[in-house]
Amino acid sequence: MSGCPVRVKTKEFEYLLPERLIAQCPIEPRDSSKLLILNRGEDTVREDIFRGVIDYLSLGDVLVLNDTKVIPARLAAEKISGGKVEVFLLRHIGDSRWEALVKPGSRIPEGTEVIIGGEIPIKVLGRTANGSRIIEFSSPEMAGLAIKRFGQTPLPPYIKRPLPDPRRYQTVYAKHEGSVAAPTAALHFTPELLRQIEDKGIEIVYITLHMGLWSFRPIKKEDIDDHLMPAEYYEVPEVVAQKVNNATENKRRVVACGTDVVRALESAADNGRLKARRGTTTLFITPDYKFRIVDMLITNLHLPCSTHLVLVSAFAGRDFIFKAYQHAINNGFRFYTFGDATLII
Repeated sequence: MSGCPVRVKTKEFEYLLPERLIAQCPIEPRDSSKLLILNRGEDTVREDIFRGVIDYLSLGDVLVLNDTKVIPARLAAEKISGGKVEVFLLRHIGDSRWEALVKPGSRIPEGTEVIIGGEIPIKVLGRTANGSRIIEFSSPEMAGLAIKRFGQTPLPPYIKRPLPDPRRYQTVYAKHEGSVAAPTAALHFTPELLRQIEDKGIEIVYITLHMGLWSFRPIKKEDIDDHLMPAEYYEVPEVVAQKVNNATENKRRVVACGTDVVRALESAADNGRLKARRGTTTLFITPDYKFRIVDMLITNLHLPCSTHLVLVSAFAGRDFIFKAYQHAINNGFRFYTFGDATLII
């Protein structure tokens, strides 16, 4: 007689982090961050510097990166009747419409028009199931103009210092605009390190996944299975599918840089093979998930009770991850967006 499925509690992914370890600014050069090496086969944790990641990659491995580009998604606006409003773009949903957060939401009823920069009108439409709003520009071109002229870089709420150079919140290879959060694990790469990796015979390929604001928010449900992931756009090109499948067939490793890359690759998996796909994904990787594509993972040190922490726990085991995080805390590693990195092998 089979029992009921085990419900995994969100509180199992809580941990205490001293506030001083939350990185407030990036360090230079990018590849000088610390790197925590988690070896699943040996159950060991050891330290390195991020540029040393090359020593753990082998000839024929495929390194998959996310070439999304962060848009300046924070827009200051005013109501026609007066009063300041903040519009935070979340994702483009077609034509002139975007999903967005609007503050103060309680004072912005449906149908309200607000003005950005004194010249670009936006109409605030209905609410979504998760409490965000649908907004509409007068045209797609006006949306682009508002972002370009008046948008500000959307740093996570736990970063209290302004960023002098917004380019530091982009990867060195950012290409396709659409994210409102950076793929933070990839912020550690420099052009020089990427060239060295290619010179060693590692293939570097690029997918796109546009990350939303929800990356910054902890799971609110008591059971993680009750958490709903919002849709995020992704694209896996045909050439990437071919190279990844070739690597898998020849017993070479697929190395994902970031939980965002993991979700894109696993969303596009079909019977153990990677398919060229574009669309949206709501994939939430939890502890019972069976990985089909990814063999190694480069990632950062994540927030308590976050979907990112649940994903890496699924990949390496919750107890092993928490052992590694305690090592990181004890040894002064820097956490979150501008913090240090981990490599899970």
